[in-house]
Amino acid sequence: MLGKYLDIKPEVADAIKNEKAVIALESTIISHGMPYPQNVETALNVEKIVKENGAVPATIAILQGKLKVGLTEEEIEYLGKAKNVVKTSRRDMPFIVSEKLDGATTVASTMIIAALAGIKVFATGGIGGVHRGAQETFDISADLQELARTNVAVVCAGAKSILDIGLTLEYLETQGVPVIGFGTGEMPAFYTRRSGYKVDYRVDSVKKLADILKAKWDLGLNGGIVIANPIPKKYEMDYDMITKAIGNAVAEAEQKGIKGKESTPFLLAKVKEITGGESLESNIALIYNNAMVGSQLAVELAKLERQCGL
Repeated sequence: MLGKYLDIKPEVADAIKNEKAVIALESTIISHGMPYPQNVETALNVEKIVKENGAVPATIAILQGKLKVGLTEEEIEYLGKAKNVVKTSRRDMPFIVSEKLDGATTVASTMIIAALAGIKVFATGGIGGVHRGAQETFDISADLQELARTNVAVVCAGAKSILDIGLTLEYLETQGVPVIGFGTGEMPAFYTRRSGYKVDYRVDSVKKLADILKAKWDLGLNGGIVIANPIPKKYEMDYDMITKAIGNAVAEAEQKGIKGKESTPFLLAKVKEITGGESLESNIALIYNNAMVGSQLAVELAKLERQCGL
Protein backbone atom coordinates (compact mmCIF):
# COMPACT_ATOMS: atom_id res chain seq x y z
CA MET A 1 0.00 0.00 0.00
CA LEU A 2 2.80 2.44 0.90
CA GLY A 3 4.43 1.90 -2.48
CA LYS A 4 1.60 3.91 -4.00
CA TYR A 5 2.66 6.97 -2.03
CA LEU A 6 6.33 6.53 -1.08
CA ASP A 7 9.16 7.22 -3.56
CA ILE A 8 12.58 6.42 -2.11
CA LYS A 9 15.67 7.48 -4.07
CA PRO A 10 17.62 4.32 -5.12
CA GLU A 11 20.78 5.38 -3.24
CA VAL A 12 18.73 5.88 -0.05
CA ALA A 13 16.76 2.66 -0.50
CA ASP A 14 19.99 0.70 -0.94
CA ALA A 15 21.47 2.22 2.24
CA ILE A 16 18.34 1.43 4.28
CA LYS A 17 18.23 -2.15 2.95
CA ASN A 18 21.89 -2.72 3.83
CA GLU A 19 21.60 -1.07 7.28
CA LYS A 20 23.92 1.80 6.40
CA ALA A 21 23.70 5.22 8.02
CA VAL A 22 20.94 7.40 6.56
CA ILE A 23 19.85 10.81 7.81
CA ALA A 24 16.62 12.63 7.02
CA LEU A 25 16.63 16.33 6.09
CA GLU A 26 13.62 18.62 5.83
CA SER A 27 12.56 20.76 2.88
CA THR A 28 10.70 23.68 4.48
CA ILE A 29 14.04 25.39 4.88
CA ILE A 30 14.44 25.25 1.09
CA SER A 31 11.05 26.62 0.11
CA HIS A 32 10.14 28.79 3.11
CA GLY A 33 13.23 29.25 5.28
CA MET A 34 15.67 31.19 3.13
CA PRO A 35 15.80 33.31 -0.04
CA TYR A 36 17.04 31.93 -3.36
CA PRO A 37 19.85 31.04 -4.10
CA GLN A 38 21.04 30.61 -0.48
CA ASN A 39 18.30 28.04 0.12
CA VAL A 40 19.50 25.74 -2.67
CA GLU A 41 23.19 26.28 -1.88
CA THR A 42 22.55 25.49 1.79
CA ALA A 43 20.56 22.33 1.01
CA LEU A 44 23.26 21.02 -1.34
CA ASN A 45 26.02 21.86 1.16
CA VAL A 46 24.11 20.04 3.89
CA GLU A 47 23.96 16.92 1.72
CA LYS A 48 27.71 17.25 1.07
CA ILE A 49 28.43 17.50 4.81
CA VAL A 50 26.31 14.39 5.46
CA LYS A 51 28.31 12.41 2.90
CA GLU A 52 31.62 13.68 4.27
CA ASN A 53 30.60 12.33 7.68
CA GLY A 54 29.81 8.85 6.39
CA ALA A 55 26.03 8.94 6.02
CA VAL A 56 23.57 9.03 3.12
CA PRO A 57 21.41 12.19 2.90
CA ALA A 58 17.66 11.80 2.42
CA THR A 59 16.11 15.23 1.87
CA ILE A 60 12.35 14.78 2.22
CA ALA A 61 9.54 16.58 0.39
CA ILE A 62 6.22 15.95 -1.34
CA LEU A 63 6.32 16.43 -5.11
CA GLN A 64 3.17 16.01 -7.19
CA GLY A 65 1.62 14.11 -4.31
CA LYS A 66 4.52 11.64 -3.91
CA LEU A 67 6.31 11.31 -0.57
CA LYS A 68 9.90 11.75 -1.75
CA VAL A 69 12.70 10.33 0.40
CA GLY A 70 15.88 11.65 -1.15
CA LEU A 71 15.85 14.42 -3.76
CA THR A 72 17.91 15.01 -6.88
CA GLU A 73 19.78 18.30 -7.38
CA GLU A 74 17.14 19.27 -9.94
CA GLU A 75 14.34 18.65 -7.43
CA ILE A 76 16.12 20.74 -4.79
CA GLU A 77 16.57 23.54 -7.32
CA TYR A 78 12.88 23.31 -8.20
CA LEU A 79 11.84 23.60 -4.55
CA GLY A 80 14.13 26.58 -4.11
CA LYS A 81 12.47 28.50 -6.94
CA ALA A 82 8.83 27.30 -6.94
CA LYS A 83 6.20 29.71 -5.62
CA ASN A 84 3.27 27.41 -4.81
CA VAL A 85 4.90 24.86 -2.52
CA VAL A 86 2.70 24.26 0.52
CA LYS A 87 4.28 24.24 3.98
CA THR A 88 3.14 20.76 5.02
CA SER A 89 2.66 19.39 8.52
CA ARG A 90 0.79 16.22 9.61
CA ARG A 91 -2.68 17.71 9.12
CA ASP A 92 -1.88 18.82 5.55
CA MET A 93 -0.46 15.58 4.22
CA PRO A 94 -3.69 13.84 3.09
CA PHE A 95 -4.76 16.89 1.08
CA ILE A 96 -1.35 17.51 -0.50
CA VAL A 97 -1.01 13.84 -1.46
CA SER A 98 -4.54 13.33 -2.78
CA GLU A 99 -4.47 16.58 -4.78
CA LYS A 100 -0.99 15.75 -6.13
CA LEU A 101 0.46 19.05 -4.95
CA ASP A 102 3.99 20.05 -3.95
CA GLY A 103 4.68 20.20 -0.23
CA ALA A 104 7.71 21.26 1.80
CA THR A 105 7.95 19.16 4.93
CA THR A 106 8.15 20.62 8.42
CA VAL A 107 9.79 18.82 11.35
CA ALA A 108 6.56 16.88 12.01
CA SER A 109 5.92 15.69 8.46
CA THR A 110 9.62 14.96 7.86
CA MET A 111 9.56 12.72 10.94
CA ILE A 112 6.46 10.89 9.67
CA ILE A 113 7.90 10.22 6.21
CA ALA A 114 11.32 9.31 7.62
CA ALA A 115 9.69 6.74 9.92
CA LEU A 116 7.69 5.29 7.02
CA ALA A 117 10.96 4.79 5.15
CA GLY A 118 12.79 3.32 8.16
CA ILE A 119 15.07 6.30 8.88
CA LYS A 120 15.73 6.98 12.57
CA VAL A 121 17.82 10.15 12.65
CA PHE A 122 16.84 13.58 11.34
CA ALA A 123 18.83 16.83 11.34
CA THR A 124 17.16 20.22 11.13
CA GLY A 125 17.68 23.83 12.22
CA GLY A 126 15.38 24.12 15.22
CA ILE A 127 12.18 22.46 16.35
CA GLY A 128 8.85 24.25 16.68
CA GLY A 129 7.32 24.61 20.10
CA VAL A 130 4.95 26.52 22.32
CA HIS A 131 4.53 30.06 21.00
CA ARG A 132 4.68 33.08 23.27
CA GLY A 133 1.22 33.83 24.61
CA ALA A 134 0.04 30.26 23.92
CA GLN A 135 -1.87 30.24 27.20
CA GLU A 136 -4.33 32.50 25.36
CA THR A 137 -3.89 31.48 21.70
CA PHE A 138 -3.19 27.72 22.13
CA ASP A 139 -0.56 28.13 19.38
CA ILE A 140 1.57 25.00 19.86
CA SER A 141 3.59 23.46 17.06
CA ALA A 142 2.60 20.01 15.81
CA ASP A 143 6.31 19.16 16.02
CA LEU A 144 5.95 18.53 19.75
CA GLN A 145 3.13 16.00 19.42
CA GLU A 146 5.04 14.26 16.64
CA LEU A 147 8.05 13.95 18.89
CA ALA A 148 5.80 12.21 21.41
CA ARG A 149 4.61 9.55 18.96
CA THR A 150 7.18 9.00 16.16
CA ASN A 151 10.42 7.05 16.61
CA VAL A 152 12.86 9.50 15.07
CA ALA A 153 15.67 11.35 16.86
CA VAL A 154 15.85 15.05 15.96
CA VAL A 155 19.20 16.83 16.03
CA CYS A 156 18.57 20.57 16.27
CA ALA A 157 19.92 23.80 17.72
CA GLY A 158 17.16 23.69 20.32
CA ALA A 159 13.79 25.36 19.91
CA LYS A 160 13.53 28.41 17.69
CA SER A 161 14.25 31.44 19.86
CA ILE A 162 11.03 33.15 18.74
CA LEU A 163 9.17 30.62 20.96
CA ASP A 164 8.51 30.27 24.68
CA ILE A 165 11.32 27.85 25.45
CA GLY A 166 10.31 27.25 29.07
CA LEU A 167 6.78 26.18 28.09
CA THR A 168 8.16 24.12 25.19
CA LEU A 169 10.32 22.12 27.61
CA GLU A 170 7.37 21.66 29.97
CA TYR A 171 5.24 20.33 27.10
CA LEU A 172 7.97 17.90 26.01
CA GLU A 173 8.33 16.66 29.59
CA THR A 174 4.59 16.02 29.82
CA GLN A 175 4.74 14.05 26.57
CA GLY A 176 7.68 11.96 27.80
CA VAL A 177 10.15 13.27 25.21
CA PRO A 178 13.76 13.32 26.47
CA VAL A 179 15.72 16.50 25.74
CA ILE A 180 19.45 15.79 25.62
CA GLY A 181 22.06 18.51 25.41
CA PHE A 182 24.97 17.53 23.19
CA GLY A 183 27.96 18.99 25.00
CA THR A 184 25.75 21.34 27.01
CA GLY A 185 23.60 21.31 30.13
CA GLU A 186 21.47 24.21 28.89
CA MET A 187 18.83 24.28 26.18
CA PRO A 188 20.25 26.25 23.25
CA ALA A 189 17.97 28.88 21.73
CA PHE A 190 18.72 28.57 18.01
CA TYR A 191 20.79 31.73 17.42
CA THR A 192 22.37 31.60 20.88
CA ARG A 193 23.94 28.83 22.96
CA ARG A 194 21.99 29.73 26.07
CA SER A 195 18.38 30.19 27.07
CA GLY A 196 18.40 30.03 30.86
CA TYR A 197 16.69 26.60 30.83
CA LYS A 198 18.28 23.26 31.68
CA VAL A 199 18.05 20.16 29.49
CA ASP A 200 17.14 16.76 30.95
CA TYR A 201 20.58 15.22 30.39
CA ARG A 202 23.97 16.20 29.01
CA VAL A 203 25.82 13.78 26.71
CA ASP A 204 29.25 14.46 25.23
CA SER A 205 29.68 11.75 22.58
CA VAL A 206 27.65 10.49 19.60
CA LYS A 207 28.40 6.90 20.71
CA LYS A 208 26.53 7.52 23.98
CA LEU A 209 23.69 9.20 22.07
CA ALA A 210 23.36 6.08 19.90
CA ASP A 211 23.28 3.87 23.01
CA ILE A 212 20.45 5.98 24.44
CA LEU A 213 18.40 5.81 21.24
CA LYS A 214 18.76 2.05 20.99
CA ALA A 215 17.85 1.53 24.66
CA LYS A 216 14.76 3.76 24.34
CA TRP A 217 13.33 1.96 21.35
CA ASP A 218 14.41 -1.52 22.51
CA LEU A 219 12.31 -0.87 25.62
CA GLY A 220 9.27 -0.08 23.49
CA LEU A 221 9.25 3.56 24.61
CA ASN A 222 7.75 5.09 21.49
CA GLY A 223 8.45 8.64 20.46
CA GLY A 224 11.44 10.69 19.48
CA ILE A 225 14.30 12.35 21.28
CA VAL A 226 15.39 15.98 21.02
CA ILE A 227 19.16 16.24 20.69
CA ALA A 228 19.93 19.88 21.39
CA ASN A 229 23.18 20.79 19.63
CA PRO A 230 24.26 24.41 20.27
CA ILE A 231 25.23 26.74 17.46
CA PRO A 232 29.06 26.95 17.14
CA LYS A 233 30.42 29.80 19.30
CA LYS A 234 31.91 31.52 16.26
CA TYR A 235 28.43 32.06 14.81
CA GLU A 236 26.51 32.72 18.03
CA MET A 237 24.60 35.99 18.06
CA ASP A 238 24.61 38.45 20.93
CA TYR A 239 22.00 37.26 23.42
CA ASP A 240 20.64 40.71 24.31
CA MET A 241 20.48 41.86 20.67
CA ILE A 242 18.62 38.77 19.44
CA THR A 243 16.25 38.86 22.43
CA LYS A 244 15.35 42.48 21.65
CA ALA A 245 14.95 41.72 17.92
CA ILE A 246 12.63 38.81 18.65
CA GLY A 247 10.57 40.87 21.09
CA ASN A 248 10.07 43.54 18.43
CA ALA A 249 9.20 40.94 15.78
CA VAL A 250 6.65 39.23 18.04
CA ALA A 251 5.03 42.60 18.84
CA GLU A 252 4.73 43.42 15.12
CA ALA A 253 3.23 39.99 14.35
CA GLU A 254 0.59 40.55 17.04
CA GLN A 255 -0.25 44.01 15.64
CA LYS A 256 -0.68 42.57 12.14
CA GLY A 257 -2.71 39.56 13.34
CA ILE A 258 -0.23 37.04 11.91
CA LYS A 259 -0.91 33.60 13.40
CA GLY A 260 -0.61 29.86 12.81
CA LYS A 261 1.70 28.46 10.15
CA GLU A 262 2.45 31.96 8.83
CA SER A 263 3.91 33.20 12.10
CA THR A 264 7.26 31.39 12.06
CA PRO A 265 8.34 32.48 8.53
CA PHE A 266 7.24 36.05 9.32
CA LEU A 267 9.13 36.17 12.61
CA LEU A 268 12.33 34.67 11.16
CA ALA A 269 12.23 37.09 8.21
CA LYS A 270 11.63 40.04 10.55
CA VAL A 271 14.52 38.99 12.82
CA LYS A 272 16.77 38.77 9.74
CA GLU A 273 15.70 42.28 8.74
CA ILE A 274 16.25 43.70 12.24
CA THR A 275 19.70 42.07 12.58
CA GLY A 276 20.86 43.21 9.14
CA GLY A 277 21.10 39.68 7.78
CA GLU A 278 23.37 38.40 10.54
CA SER A 279 20.71 35.90 11.63
CA LEU A 280 20.76 34.21 8.20
CA GLU A 281 24.49 33.51 8.48
CA SER A 282 23.96 32.04 11.95
CA ASN A 283 21.00 30.01 10.69
CA ILE A 284 23.10 28.41 7.95
CA ALA A 285 26.01 27.69 10.32
CA LEU A 286 23.84 25.90 12.87
CA ILE A 287 22.20 23.78 10.15
CA TYR A 288 25.63 22.66 8.92
CA ASN A 289 26.64 21.83 12.48
CA ASN A 290 23.48 19.79 13.06
CA ALA A 291 24.01 17.91 9.80
CA MET A 292 27.52 16.96 10.90
CA VAL A 293 26.50 15.74 14.36
CA GLY A 294 23.37 14.03 13.03
CA SER A 295 25.38 12.16 10.40
CA GLN A 296 27.91 10.98 12.98
CA LEU A 297 25.03 9.81 15.17
CA ALA A 298 23.42 7.94 12.26
CA VAL A 299 26.75 6.20 11.61
CA GLU A 300 27.08 5.12 15.26
CA LEU A 301 23.46 3.95 15.45
CA ALA A 302 23.78 1.92 12.24
CA LYS A 303 26.99 0.35 13.57
CA LEU A 304 25.29 -0.53 16.85
CA GLU A 305 22.29 -2.08 15.13
CA ARG A 306 24.47 -4.16 12.81
CA GLN A 307 26.44 -5.46 15.79
CA CYS A 308 23.26 -6.42 17.62
CA GLY A 309 21.92 -8.12 14.48
CA LEU A 310 24.89 -10.48 14.18
